[in-house]
Amino acid sequence: MTRRHAGNLPVELTSFVGRRQELTEAKRLLAAGRMVTLTGVGGVGKTRLALRVATELTRSFPDGVWLVDLAPLAAGELLLETVAETIGCHRPDLAALCDHLRDEQALLVLDNCEHLLSECAVLAGKLLGAAPELRILATSRQPLRVPGEHLLDVPPLTVPEEDESALAGAEAHNEAVCLFADRVAAVVPGFTVDAGNSLAVARLCRRLDGIPLAIELAAVRMRALSVEQILDRLNDRFRLLTKGSTAAMPRQRTLRALVDWSYDLCSPEERTLWQRLSVFSGGCALEAAEQVCSGDGIDPLDVFDGLSGLVDKSILLRKEQNVDVRYEMLETLRQYGEEKLVESGRRTALRLRHRDWCRDLAARAEAEWFGPHQMDWLVRLHQEQANVRAALEFSLAEPGEAWAALEIAAAMWSHRLSWTSPSEGRHWLDRALAMAPEPSARRAKALWVDAWLVLLGGDCVAAKPLLDECRELAERLDDPAQLAGAIHITGFAALIAGNFERAFTLLEEALARRRALDSRGLAWVALFQLAMAAVFMDDPRSAALCEDVLDTSRRENAEWCASYALWIAALDRWRRGDPETAIAMIHDAVRTKLRSHDHLGIAQCLEGLAWVLADEKNDERAAQLLGSAHTVWRSIGTSLSGLGHLAGFHDRCEAQLRQNLGEREFAAAFQRGSELPLDHAVAYALEERTTADIEEFQPESDVASLLTNREREIAELVAQGMSNREIAETLVIAQRTAEGHVENILRKLSFTSRSQIVSAWNGAGPADDRAPRRGP
Repeated sequence: MTRRHAGNLPVELTSFVGRRQELTEAKRLLAAGRMVTLTGVGGVGKTRLALRVATELTRSFPDGVWLVDLAPLAAGELLLETVAETIGCHRPDLAALCDHLRDEQALLVLDNCEHLLSECAVLAGKLLGAAPELRILATSRQPLRVPGEHLLDVPPLTVPEEDESALAGAEAHNEAVCLFADRVAAVVPGFTVDAGNSLAVARLCRRLDGIPLAIELAAVRMRALSVEQILDRLNDRFRLLTKGSTAAMPRQRTLRALVDWSYDLCSPEERTLWQRLSVFSGGCALEAAEQVCSGDGIDPLDVFDGLSGLVDKSILLRKEQNVDVRYEMLETLRQYGEEKLVESGRRTALRLRHRDWCRDLAARAEAEWFGPHQMDWLVRLHQEQANVRAALEFSLAEPGEAWAALEIAAAMWSHRLSWTSPSEGRHWLDRALAMAPEPSARRAKALWVDAWLVLLGGDCVAAKPLLDECRELAERLDDPAQLAGAIHITGFAALIAGNFERAFTLLEEALARRRALDSRGLAWVALFQLAMAAVFMDDPRSAALCEDVLDTSRRENAEWCASYALWIAALDRWRRGDPETAIAMIHDAVRTKLRSHDHLGIAQCLEGLAWVLADEKNDERAAQLLGSAHTVWRSIGTSLSGLGHLAGFHDRCEAQLRQNLGEREFAAAFQRGSELPLDHAVAYALEERTTADIEEFQPESDVASLLTNREREIAELVAQGMSNREIAETLVIAQRTAEGHVENILRKLSFTSRSQIVSAWNGAGPADDRAPRRGP
């Protein structure tokens, strides 16, 4: 049995051209040192080269190869959160990252560092100092200047010399010509470089300085123009740009010339739309583009036509996500559009539109979260993370607009999973509260939401001043909604502290207030927390409350809420002597929490399941689940010792297991559970994996895990001694297709002959679908 390698590298959608020397040198430098930075002009292909290097080195890093795209980050405050989310560490602070990577053999690819140079340099230095087996591959227009950093300048692709003979097939030994021919063939089927066009192609590649982005944009124009026509237009444009900044590198001026020219090829409406779309971060859907970009000369009904035109001209990338389509823009093109927007004098107006769209999005998510679209909203807000962050950053940077950041961040309470962790929500709320001190209802709301996030981290002390101010402000403003919030979260604080009697009293009052205000979602939360208090204090009303909270969530088709209702109802069934039903209910809850990436909820379920199993004398399994829960608690930055409502049951369970198993056996079982990646821990909790599976778990690797299903099939036939023709006949595919697959297999495995495939495949056997070692 084998498994896929851990990591998040994207699948290549176009062929990789040239760069043999740079590939070899980058791999050599990574072997000789621990950090390599690929430097070069924008558009030269640093990211693509980094991804290819990382892909070819995947087998050397059993703990994962992780790509962290920093381009969407407007500031360095969220660097830690972004890295943590990517590698699966849900506690976004430097100490946690260092601890997470300490014993890992992993490769971290930090892409687009140039706008966060100092922050990236500090982070890289700290991580390398803490994790001796970690390697970092960075891309940046400037060196990071980290001690021990190796630099590799990424030059343009090789181009034909002025006196080089222009023969058909020149693409075979000129990277730029090869790239152009490949990309044109994709948009103009049947195109080849021949004796009739090779001279013009060579001239074009030289005039574009061999910059991949420039070449790819020019290739798209071949849909409507000949190579000679493109050259004529480039000549005019280059002359216009000779008066540009002499401080800029020539290649940068050349790239700008091509982007300027692409801009001129757009219709006036498309140019305006390009400018306006630059305010989005991480792309957008059609609805968002219509709302933000229409008006002032663009009818909402014309936005789709404009998007289609920009997709056709390769200014926008069309990406499908589930059943939705999103439109994304390369960062170079987005920055260009933003410059044009600034020149137009409309940047602030469009940023305000974008901010207001995000406000509306957050308000709609809050209003609709408790209902049948709950899981859909979780997905959507996760997709729009970068846009929400950009709106928050703008609101906090623009004088007099911090109030909007308060509204957006506070409205996100209902979908806290949309943040990388509770601490990110606190990051925005704390900044907004500091910059908008004026007494208002929105400030009072932000205070209780902030206190809630603090409590989820297990810190009752830090929550108290927030709640005190919230209550005082709500009473001064005579605002019943925010007063209900203060009472509600104060009751939750008492629950977290283990003061169940006080919690029950306050939460009962909060529930009545929430219902009087017709706040259905918040009323459900108060009801759920009231049920928790009743269960943990063994109150006779617990059964009725648990039934009410479960029935309410199911009646509203609120699937995520139902998973929490199942968890507390399961604990109540266990307390009342029905462990079998309790286990089944927790299993149902876990399945939903896994789909929603609710790590806090998963930790609660692992804990609860361990308690039930310990009472059933299933000691070893319970100890391993306690270990798994411990790891998840740590990953989200929550201390179980700060969650008093859970800590008592945990301590009782642990003491019982230590007595039954003995110290040594308990410690061994707990350790095995704590080392499991999240997906394995969940499978074990759901009884989809046995104790024997867990004990035998090893971070294995296999050559077959690098291949697609079709490539595995072909490798199997190569191992049987079949020729490419025989493989083609067996699989009913073209011989050329079979040859291409064999070449891909050789490249991916860094092999040079078919005999190496035979040897490796026969030694490895077929691969299975076991998940990577790193959990989600």
